[in-house]
Amino acid sequence: MSTNPAAGQVERSDIEVDVLAQGTLRPTKLVAVGAQVSGRLTSMKAALGQQLKAGDLIAEIDDVNQQNALKAAQASLQTFQAQLAGTQATLTYATAALARAQITEADKATSKDALQAAEALVTTTRFQVVSLEAQIIVAQIAIDNANVNLAYTRILAPINGIVLLVVTQEGQTVNAVQSAPTIVIMGQVDTMIVRAEINEADVTKTKPGQPVYFTILGDLVNRWDSKLISIDPAPDALRSDSTIVATTSSSTASSTASSTSSLAIYYFGNFDVPNPDGKLMTYMTAQVRIVLGSAKGVLTIPSSAVSDPDAKGIRSVEVVDPNDVITNHTVTTGLDDKVRVEILTGLSEGERVVSNRKSTVTTVSTGGRRTPSGGL
Repeated sequence: MSTNPAAGQVERSDIEVDVLAQGTLRPTKLVAVGAQVSGRLTSMKAALGQQLKAGDLIAEIDDVNQQNALKAAQASLQTFQAQLAGTQATLTYATAALARAQITEADKATSKDALQAAEALVTTTRFQVVSLEAQIIVAQIAIDNANVNLAYTRILAPINGIVLLVVTQEGQTVNAVQSAPTIVIMGQVDTMIVRAEINEADVTKTKPGQPVYFTILGDLVNRWDSKLISIDPAPDALRSDSTIVATTSSSTASSTASSTSSLAIYYFGNFDVPNPDGKLMTYMTAQVRIVLGSAKGVLTIPSSAVSDPDAKGIRSVEVVDPNDVITNHTVTTGLDDKVRVEILTGLSEGERVVSNRKSTVTTVSTGGRRTPSGGL
């Protein structure tokens, strides 16, 4: 007894072809706010999760050393200014003495040596004035630097953002001699950036401008839509490439190369998304779909119902008529999400097709009529 093969319906539905990727949410700006002077953190004004504006006070460092350095620089400036005033007075006297010596020497009332001594005193005093003026400039620079270092004891927010992490606690001593110690980490979270890892098998299908959407693990119902902004031209594995890491030894390089080659290669695709309510949080995981193509209300059938392209690229479908007669129809296909495929030409809505060309169905040629046998 013959029975119908597994049949699918030609029906209208929406279809979408995606590239799946996993991404990480990051603030548009992520700043490690550090200290530029050493000392004990005497006051911490910022709290975890606090919203700050650029210029808001975050913390204060003990400023005794910086205050003393400023006072010393100011005292040095006053010293040079006093020396300059005295030297200018000497120059005024020496200039007057030179004028008198020139008159008396012309009248033969003064020796030539006395005139030359007066000239030398004026010249020497003028050089002293120039030297003191230069030292005053240096002293003023020292004051400016001391003021800057004093200002550094007040750590201010560099951007508008939220405090994501408090690294240094009140009372701790920070050492800024070799590197700037981090006090807090701030981020701008009103817009989030998603860095999605795209497998090398899929990256050639993607390009900037394609629609993209994602869900988060804590909310699989709602989705956030955006557009792909950019795709990194190289994977992060480039950081460990032995040909560009000069300090890598030959043994380390070979092990790195072998380990890198055994891992899947991913390229980062980047896009941003508004986050006005703050629901998207830093380093959340995003289940990303990059849309390669989509269509709504188009004719579709099960993907398994379409044959592989022949040598000429032609594909076909077995259509089952109301009398269970199977005929072969040439079709033109569009989008294929591996579950259903879009039919552009060759079929009509409501027709039935053999849904699995590789099923256990057997057909017998009967003068243009093929009778299937097998289970549903």
